[in-house]
Amino acid sequence: MRFEKYKTAVILLLLTAESLTVHGYHPYAEDGEIYLPGIERILHPQLFPVGQEFFQSHASMTLFPNLVALSLRVTHVPFEFGIFVWHVASIFLLLLACWELGGVLFPSARARWAGVGLIAGLLTIPVAGTALYIVDPYLNPRNIAAFAGIFAVTRLLEKKYVWALAWLAFATSMHPLMWVFPTSFCALWIVLETLQSRFGLASAQGDVAAMACLMFLLLPLAPQSSAAYHEAAKLHAYHYIQHWEWYELLGLFGPLVLLWWLGRIAQTRQWIVLARACRAFVIYGLIYIVMALVVDLPARFESLARMQPLRSLHLLYMFMFVCIGGFLGEYVLKDRVWRWLVLFVPLSVGMYVAQRSLFPASAQVEWPGRAPKNPWAQAFVWVQQNTPNDAMFALDPMHMRIEGEDGIGFRCLARRSRMADAIKDNGVVSMFPPLADEWWGQVQAQAQWKTFQKSDFEWLKEKYGVTWVVLQQPGVAGIDCQYQNAVVRVCRLP
Repeated sequence: MRFEKYKTAVILLLLTAESLTVHGYHPYAEDGEIYLPGIERILHPQLFPVGQEFFQSHASMTLFPNLVALSLRVTHVPFEFGIFVWHVASIFLLLLACWELGGVLFPSARARWAGVGLIAGLLTIPVAGTALYIVDPYLNPRNIAAFAGIFAVTRLLEKKYVWALAWLAFATSMHPLMWVFPTSFCALWIVLETLQSRFGLASAQGDVAAMACLMFLLLPLAPQSSAAYHEAAKLHAYHYIQHWEWYELLGLFGPLVLLWWLGRIAQTRQWIVLARACRAFVIYGLIYIVMALVVDLPARFESLARMQPLRSLHLLYMFMFVCIGGFLGEYVLKDRVWRWLVLFVPLSVGMYVAQRSLFPASAQVEWPGRAPKNPWAQAFVWVQQNTPNDAMFALDPMHMRIEGEDGIGFRCLARRSRMADAIKDNGVVSMFPPLADEWWGQVQAQAQWKTFQKSDFEWLKEKYGVTWVVLQQPGVAGIDCQYQNAVVRVCRLP
């Protein structure tokens, strides 16, 4: 038994390494701009004297930055190495959680490993139109809430309710939103099981009754959106189901049809837990689709759409891929090694190519301690090492969308304050409407960035206290630039 546990751990570690290679690691990309500054400020309180509200709004609602910062203080490891270890651990624990979930759903080890392998191969597949991956290629609290949610569902299916509750509590402490989805699934499961056992309702009758119970919700009246908040909301079309493309809608309804079909197959094979879980996830998905329509279509509920009910698909996709992999392992792959290779090698290559297309100017795995390959990242590192902690920066508010920038966050890598941008700070505003007016004012002040001259930067200095700017080559005449590379200049305002 102990040998089997060691064997399982080794295989999961190998799958973790494979996942890291295929899907990459980009610690300061995308939402790292929102979540890492909270950790950095706990470790170094002198950082970010200006603009804290654009990351502290999230940080104040979760213990994620506190937990990571505490671990770094206790272990005395460098920041970059510490967050790398956390990221790798989150992948390993998700794969472990899926392995245990597969053990509850399927009778054979090959089905379990196929489910885990499919998850490992698809970590960065988009989850319909939600702007989510199963696991992001950088550390953030969603990754941690993901494995906690799978552990909670697994313990619930095993009827280990105390452990399920403990995992839900941990997920709640990590992410202010993503805990809602495993919690609601657990509540739905209990309702379905109660209706089945106490009232003896048939399957279809129980489904309808459960949906009626859980859809009896009173949506609070949303406050009237401000004009500034409306501008922020327009940049997040994925919050609104009416703006989804046809292929995104296919990613919404297709999994429900597939799970219904897999549940029917499981029922004929007397895999009772799997059949009931598939049915429960179909109901779960339908409930959240109705909720998405309710908060999306009426204009008065615009600000409620920030709750993003269709992020419920994140949990559903993880369960679905474990199921798909399990069925493939049981009935298609079996014990034929060549079949496993035919499935997983092209899948891994395809996902690798997709990730390289997203981060073409950066290394596939940005190992801690290594100098960055990306010229924007090189400039941001120079800023971190050569400018005072109280420096105030401005740069193109759309810089994370510039070709070759690779979505790298200035605030989290340079560890300096900057004026609000139109990408990640916009995402914060979409969740926290009181920040909208301040955000909109700063973004509008930078709206003509591409044509700014020296006098425009001096105006930013007078109005917002900007002391440094980051410019694309060839820069702007009359401004002293203390660092430059082939793409970027870092300039101090007189």
